[in-house]
Order: sequence, then structure tokens, then C-alpha cells
Amino acid sequence: MLTDINPKLPMRDKEITKEFYIKTLGFKVFGTTDYEGYLMMEKDQIQIHFFEFKNLDPKENYGQVYIRVDNIGIFYQLLLDNKTNIHPNGKLEIKPWGQKEFSILDPDNNLLTFGQSN
Repeated sequence: MLTDINPKLPMRDKEITKEFYIKTLGFKVFGTTDYEGYLMMEKDQIQIHFFEFKNLDPKENYGQVYIRVDNIGIFYQLLLDNKTNIHPNGKLEIKPWGQKEFSILDPDNNLLTFGQSN
């Protein structure tokens, strides 16, 4: 019955968020309608939605999403080549639970963790 999930994360500035996801992660805008205060981005088989929260304090933002990937080493290297900041505690490694993972923060401190079964 359930077929998909599209997480919704807070953003302070739609243009900054859009630019980060396009230039840093290779996403594109989903759909043709530009909704005020709302943004939908997609890459491959996933979508992430964003809602405007102008008063968001990034230091108090606990937005998180876990994204499963294949070829995690290649994706990680692409981000490093683009000079993407990897989370200080999120370098690519095999975790105790057996997943190979790394993490980054977006401009609003939403934590994006990428993982692949080892």
C-alpha cells in the first residue's frame, strides 16, 4: 500500500536552498509550478520537499533525512571534488550497524546522511 516517502525539511531562503541542492548535490526542481514558501527538489528516485521557516535558527534545527544510495564511494568523492563540507562527525566510514555512511549539512543545518549496505 505505501509506495513512497518525501521528507519535508525547513528552509529560511528558497533561493539559497535551491542553489545548494542543485549545485552541490545535483538535484533539480520538481514540477513546473513555483509555490510561494515551498520547494520540491528531486534527484534520481527521491524527492525532498522544503517549507519556508524564515525565523529558523539553524543552531536549533534538528531536521534530518537518511538517503540510501548505491556507489556511495563515487558519490562521496564527487562531493569532495566539489569542495562540499562533510559533517565533522560524518566522514565516510562503515558504522557499527554495518552501513557505509557519511553526512553533510545543508544551509539550514538539515542533516543529510547518505548510506549504503556494506
